[in-house]
Amino acid sequence: MIKVGIYGASGYTGQELLRLLIRHPQVEIAAITSRQNKGLPLTRVFPGFQGLTDLTFADYEPGQMAGLCDIVFLALPHSVSMQAAPLFLGAGKKIIDLSADFRLRDIKTYEKWYGKHSAPEILKEAVYGIPELYRGAIATSNFVANPGCYPTSAILGLAPLLKNRLIDHRSIIIDSKSGVSGAGREPQTGTLFCEVMEGFKAYNVGRHRHTPEMEQELSLLAGEEVTISFTPHLLPVSRGILSTIYAGLTKDTSTVELLRIYSDFYDREIFITIYEEGVLPNISAVRGTNSCHLGLVVDDRTKRIVIVSAIDNLVKGAAGQAIQNMNLLCGFAEETGLNMMPLFP
Repeated sequence: MIKVGIYGASGYTGQELLRLLIRHPQVEIAAITSRQNKGLPLTRVFPGFQGLTDLTFADYEPGQMAGLCDIVFLALPHSVSMQAAPLFLGAGKKIIDLSADFRLRDIKTYEKWYGKHSAPEILKEAVYGIPELYRGAIATSNFVANPGCYPTSAILGLAPLLKNRLIDHRSIIIDSKSGVSGAGREPQTGTLFCEVMEGFKAYNVGRHRHTPEMEQELSLLAGEEVTISFTPHLLPVSRGILSTIYAGLTKDTSTVELLRIYSDFYDREIFITIYEEGVLPNISAVRGTNSCHLGLVVDDRTKRIVIVSAIDNLVKGAAGQAIQNMNLLCGFAEETGLNMMPLFP
């Protein structure tokens, strides 16, 4: 049994970590923090936990938290994690950071998109946490940078094609749609019910902060620099990401052949489902799960491949993938605590 703490547990990601960890057979949740909810029972803030736990929010400093936990999940805003991470590492704790603070390997790229980084000296210690691509490095690490939700959907969708050099990497277009929970729990006008309901809009076109993260990982897969066009959209649903990805093919091939390549690439990956020809993913089929569903179509007329990738932004796109990484760090079976049926309807 390991003791875990969630540093910043009052947001949607923190709540989702709690929902999943509370049923994990190898975990004891030792501490949860929230400055604004200090002293309040978890059940006061999230009534859905009634009868399941007597946890109370605290406002611990990192040194206090480190004395209670073996592993710490940092569910903090961007630029805040970089202040806490060095302190937890210095205390000998394993960290899984769900912010963007340690995902980008190049400090100049980080500062171009996010601003000044206060802990560049530990940037190289972080392993990018997509288990399907970096399982070995994650398992021997003490510090995992959990990927962003949009990047998770896109990278998993494109990895087999780039590794096999089947697409022109200069032609990649990623068109993603996310549920409103991806914007976080803090109130803002653009995510109010009346602003979102019955609407559908693009935002941050050409300047979304997940762009360099995707380009970093796709470039590593391709073996050369990749530049993408990425457009995110806001769906009037609570959770889920559907990414539709377009790229030019480098040779004549068929949908059936590419599906075989995807099936081989993700062979034995318990959280990846490859759809058969003629069937494409729907976010309703992954809601509440740690799964990524992939489908594809070869457009013979344009010589392009169209990949459709569906994940739950709060699970495979955040908390679930973080727990998958924790399982690797601890030597548990990767699926422990993550075998969930989708929430449908």
